[in-house]
Amino acid sequence: MATMVRSAVLSGYVDLALSLGLDPMLLLRSVGIGPAGLAASDTWLPGEAVDQLLERSAAETDCIDFGLRLAQRRDLSNLGPVALVAREEPDIRSALHIVVRYVSLHNEALRTRLTETNSLTTIHIQAAPQISMGRQSVELAIGATCQILREFLGHAWHPVSVCFTHAAPADPDTHLRILGPSIEFDQDFDGIVCYSRDLDAPNPLAHPVLRPYAREYLKTLAPSGESTADQVRAIIESLLPTQHCSATTVAQKLGMDRRTLHRHLTRTGETFTGILDTTRLDLAHRYLTQRDRTLTDIATELGFSELSAFSRWFRHHTGTSPSRSRDQ
Repeated sequence: MATMVRSAVLSGYVDLALSLGLDPMLLLRSVGIGPAGLAASDTWLPGEAVDQLLERSAAETDCIDFGLRLAQRRDLSNLGPVALVAREEPDIRSALHIVVRYVSLHNEALRTRLTETNSLTTIHIQAAPQISMGRQSVELAIGATCQILREFLGHAWHPVSVCFTHAAPADPDTHLRILGPSIEFDQDFDGIVCYSRDLDAPNPLAHPVLRPYAREYLKTLAPSGESTADQVRAIIESLLPTQHCSATTVAQKLGMDRRTLHRHLTRTGETFTGILDTTRLDLAHRYLTQRDRTLTDIATELGFSELSAFSRWFRHHTGTSPSRSRDQ
């Protein structure tokens, strides 16, 4: 089944293409997207076709920063229903967690996760499994995320660093102007690094009166068929690196209290501790196959304050040490 994205991803595409001397309709048709596909922001388009469109547009105009220029035209409203909920969260961190949790309702090809280490939060931008994203799609996603953060934090805000796995352009002026003064290319990941304290700031867009209604609406956003246990797993995965992954915190993210969460899980024979352990084990085995990650880094990403604590936990659940498991 094809991975789909909402046509809001291409908001501003026609104007940008025309300004660079392109025939946007000709290029749209070349990848199988008709003009009607852009007529409404909630139309679903094949993600592969959108990625090809951005790459071809960049090549046709010899504009290596095409995706980034498109990102400059973004704001929170482009996320549609997800934006309605995120903008009513009390602080930036909570708003960002909403965006991360429900980004697939806007773009099925995109996966976003947060990790927190040494007072720095990293927003990882990556493709969904078995999906590839070209340079333009990656820069569009990262640029749009920066624009959204500035909507919360003010236009003068800049991240600590913006990282790309691809090589630097010959002329980085557009990147510096849109993303800020600290950009690193040829890195191990695509994403944004910022101070964790920035995310603790109150959300200036929120209205306390509207928050309960937004939380109720949040419950309707969950993908159909997704169980409470599935939602808990997804939230645990995003919270583990913060070392603040508790049943209370997860329940709050789901708009309920801890006892209500316990009742929901009990009905299906699940427990929070059980889901936490299985999620950690799945991630641990995945991370151990990546040789560039140290055991200390893995322990931190799994929410352990010390490597020794991770080693004891891993041995308890698998009967072997992390290092031996990696060697095997």
